[in-house]
Amino acid sequence: MKNKINYKIAAVGLSILLSVGLISCEDYLEKAPLGELTSENFFKDELQATQAVNAIYSHLRNFNVHVFSYIGITDIASDDADKGSVPGDAGFLQDINDFTFDANNTAVNGIWSGYFQGVFRANQVVANVPEIDMDEALKTRLIGEARFLRAYFYFFLVRTYGDLPLIDRPLNPDEYAQSRVSKEEIYEFIEEDLRFASANLPEKSEYEASELGRATAGAAKSFLAKVHLFQNEFQEAYDLAQEVISSGEYELYPDYEGIFRREGEHSSESIFEVSTVALEAGGGGSQFNEVQGIRGNPNNGWGFNGPSDDLMAAFEENDPRLTATIINDGDTLPSGEVVEADPNMGENARFSRKAWLPERPPSGFGNSGANIRLFRYADLLLIAAEAANEIGNPSQALVYVNMVRERARQGNEEILPDLTVTTQAELREDIYHERRVELAMEQHRYFDLVRQGRAQEVFSELGITWTPGKHEVYPVPQSEIDISGGSIIQNPGY
Repeated sequence: MKNKINYKIAAVGLSILLSVGLISCEDYLEKAPLGELTSENFFKDELQATQAVNAIYSHLRNFNVHVFSYIGITDIASDDADKGSVPGDAGFLQDINDFTFDANNTAVNGIWSGYFQGVFRANQVVANVPEIDMDEALKTRLIGEARFLRAYFYFFLVRTYGDLPLIDRPLNPDEYAQSRVSKEEIYEFIEEDLRFASANLPEKSEYEASELGRATAGAAKSFLAKVHLFQNEFQEAYDLAQEVISSGEYELYPDYEGIFRREGEHSSESIFEVSTVALEAGGGGSQFNEVQGIRGNPNNGWGFNGPSDDLMAAFEENDPRLTATIINDGDTLPSGEVVEADPNMGENARFSRKAWLPERPPSGFGNSGANIRLFRYADLLLIAAEAANEIGNPSQALVYVNMVRERARQGNEEILPDLTVTTQAELREDIYHERRVELAMEQHRYFDLVRQGRAQEVFSELGITWTPGKHEVYPVPQSEIDISGGSIIQNPGY
């Protein structure tokens, strides 16, 4: 049976406030009806503290956090995927695909809104829970979870927009006009939160089964390793990855495709994933799978985020990960159904198999109960491999990258031979390639291309103009600049 966090929360008032500049001061100042829970009268006991933290987890399923805009600025922006669906549908995603977007783009606006709302919820916990008279161990853990999640939101934001307003507490109305601080300061803030979380959270094995999905010490260290990787701090990334590897908390799941099915949820490979549940009444699911589902027969979704020709060609011969990643028009599914894509999608219609659901969720597609995988152990092994190579330890790098390839072989020793190259430049390219095919369609590729300094070259080969000094980050939403009164300055080139 799949274990789920209970995301239902009585504190409905926590969801009415948004991030800085997203709604007017007048909205904040409206008086709440008598008996309504608000952030001012809510944090009174242990139950409410837990509910407030659960509300942050619940926000991970929000449409503007891990659904439409999310797949747009990660997969669709990369060489791994095209917009998908039918021509003219969600043109703002085609603009992302072609790098013709501007500061009014829906995806650009959605990410800013969604992730800063997450920061707000986390700040409410960090500011208010310390004052509650409750079990001290639980209090520390809940604060650690909130700081982990705040770091997660900010890590995505800083890679998306660069410099950001640093909001580390609930703001008073006279503080809403916040300027951006440097991305270096944002990274320092993220690191501080993750260090606190790693020191104060349990390991995955220390949670009860019913609590799986909560942030752990291993998840905090893993994200901290990735944060250092994105700053080219390879020794720090390597050391942290080594700590997680040596903890014995994680191992590669034997069945690669099974990772993305029911049996793979919160498996040995899961470092952090978004828990969902398909309730008969709705309210616990996500549209992550729906927007990427098969458009046509069987009618499973909207058909966005179609794997590209370039991704198809990237897999080595007979790599089982290809068929575990991509559904082609005409494929026969394990259910026995034959895929018949909507003819309006054109030739070579494809869908993400990692987002495919064999069953139809109750109460509509938006009620999908499939978890969203955010950080797998394979990702950590490849971070360790890349960092090891960069600090001059190719033999250890080969150990980790070949662990990933061995699992991908699924017991077939005639394919995917172990890598043996030890020159740093060649091994670097091999590790980059392994990251691409292992993590394809899991929303990593675009940010990887930018941090690796390869985006212009890759997109040029595809006939797409990617402009250095501009496209490393997305534009700040124009609405945020307009409402800031000059406090927020646009990114260069937009």
